Amino acid sequence: MFFARRRDGPLTAFILFIMSTAAEKSNDDIQTNNLLDPSTFVFPKPLTSTTVTIEFCDRCRWLHRATWVQTELFLTFTPPTIGSITLIPRNQDDTAGRFRVWLSMPASETPLLMWDRKVEGGFPELKVLKQRIRDQLQPGKSLGHSDKANEAIDQSRIVVDSRLVS
Repeated sequence: MFFARRRDGPLTAFILFIMSTAAEKSNDDIQTNNLLDPSTFVFPKPLTSTTVTIEFCDRCRWLHRATWVQTELFLTFTPPTIGSITLIPRNQDDTAGRFRVWLSMPASETPLLMWDRKVEGGFPELKVLKQRIRDQLQPGKSLGHSDKANEAIDQSRIVVDSRLVS
């Protein structure tokens, strides 16, 4: 409030300078490069990076589950590790109940099926799906707490197995 009443101080001069500079820049932008003019928009080039495709049954209302999996995968495998994740809703009789996760890599000609709900007997546990994708993309990467639980289980199996052997 104090600065609003004073009109002759250095702060007021600085604010007026910033406002006039911003107005000049915005006029230049409008003239040379209008960012809101749809005729200047360019469609993104097709990606040649790794992509994940999630097919899901739309009639089963699995959109929210598919977007949740998409978000979790993007949080774990940030670009450029995974360049895009595509959601494909299916709505035919032969795709009823479908929930599949595919991994397409530039080095591979055919996509790899990472998860199929019907084959696996249910939806993917995120930890397991992330581990499968990680094993293809970054085999040495740690997934943090998801891997620590598995390491403990693997260590207990080693102890149990060694007891059985002796």
